[in-house]
Amino acid sequence: MANLRIRKPIDKLMAEADDSEKGLKRTLTAGNLIALGIGAIIGAGLFVRTAAAAANNAGPSVTLGFIVAAIGCAFAGLCYAEFASMIPIAGSAYTYSYATMGELVAWIIGWDLVLEYALGAATVGIAWSEYLNKLLDNFGWHIPFQWCHSPFEKMTDAAGTVCGTGIMNIPALFIILLLSLLLIRGTKESAFVNGVIVITKVSIVILFIGFGWSFMNPVNHTPFIPEATTYSDSQGVTHNYGGIMGILGAAGVVFFAFIGFDAVSTAAQEAKNPKKDMPMGILGSLAICTVLYILFAYVLTGVANVEDFRHAGREASVTYAINQYMTGYGWLAKLVTIAILAGFSSVILVMLMGQSRVFYSMSKDGLVPKIFSDLHPSYRTPYKSNILFFVFVGLFAAFVPGDIVGDMTSIGTLFAFILVCAGVWILRVKSPDIKREFKTPLVPLVPILGIIVCGAMIFGLGWPNWARLGIWMIVGFVIYFTYGIKHSKLNNPK
Repeated sequence: MANLRIRKPIDKLMAEADDSEKGLKRTLTAGNLIALGIGAIIGAGLFVRTAAAAANNAGPSVTLGFIVAAIGCAFAGLCYAEFASMIPIAGSAYTYSYATMGELVAWIIGWDLVLEYALGAATVGIAWSEYLNKLLDNFGWHIPFQWCHSPFEKMTDAAGTVCGTGIMNIPALFIILLLSLLLIRGTKESAFVNGVIVITKVSIVILFIGFGWSFMNPVNHTPFIPEATTYSDSQGVTHNYGGIMGILGAAGVVFFAFIGFDAVSTAAQEAKNPKKDMPMGILGSLAICTVLYILFAYVLTGVANVEDFRHAGREASVTYAINQYMTGYGWLAKLVTIAILAGFSSVILVMLMGQSRVFYSMSKDGLVPKIFSDLHPSYRTPYKSNILFFVFVGLFAAFVPGDIVGDMTSIGTLFAFILVCAGVWILRVKSPDIKREFKTPLVPLVPILGIIVCGAMIFGLGWPNWARLGIWMIVGFVIYFTYGIKHSKLNNPK
């Protein structure tokens, strides 16, 4: 009978990490890892989800939502850093949970990470499509509504009359294909492209904060925390608006903006000196982005008001705010649009890389088919996995609305963070003698606080997202008990 709680021995994990000649290339430095983290973090979450959270949940207090989300990420980041320095192989939270909580929990978290990485890439691909149209508008071009929206989205006129329906989102499909091909070519090449993009988009974020500061209207920050009420968006979904629940809801929404620092841990087997570089990559990218996020949200909600985010601005609220309120800075709006497109591209790149590396590890353990760990003979990248996930992610990007996949990504990631925090605590008790290059401070306090804060954000996302997570997990259990458990290398040793 299979043992659902069987754990992967630490010494076996370390042997896999040392056997790099047959596996993934070690080409990434600490600087590359920090850039990968920033590349994954700054993107759709900042430029799109900030306005969505302000409109639907918290108004100007979305800044406090960012702080709550950052606190949860900080606790989880400290736990990730300990694991990544101790178990420096591909697989992220999946690998860590296999060593601490057993195979069934490892499967749950590996399946859950599909929500984070694959659907995260789809969400950003959809946002990339929206901003591409904004850029093309400047040149008098426009992609027809039906070819840049899903079949579930409808176009309405000023009177609210439906005048068009989406068919498929072709631009989103195109960018995911392009970046999947780049990942197949190689991790080092992908990291170089990502580094160039990171410099570009961080510069634009700083320019917006610097120039936008003098255009803030104090009226837009009054009251800073709106009175607790409810708000129904254009799709008829009711949100808690204002008060504590509004801030928690905003934290759950903008949490999507922080997804990415943990993707650094999926590249552990490609880092030159993972025991020292991984904590620097994870915590360094998280710290830099947190400061930029809080300042960005404060300036954006000061320049434009909630009604702008709800109606005229919507997905392109940043460029709308610049064009509408920052006289003489039209050039900055165009630069922001270009930087956003580049930034979205780097997020998709890192998300796709993270997803293929998680399934690479799961395949090596026998829980998913061998095709996911087959490496290209020249590039030594999991090219078949990249191709399969292009198809999967592309289907979501082309045919599902962005809001749905965005919230599913957030709740999946929060659940993964909770399991990582618990894993650090468990391993400290069960294996206290393992060498740890980086140690999470104040254990078990930090893991417990991480679990509480991430759990509060899951609560703030509401029951529709809890139901979607439950359905996704049921599908995962079916796959595990019909395939994974029968092919597990630990449960079926030769």
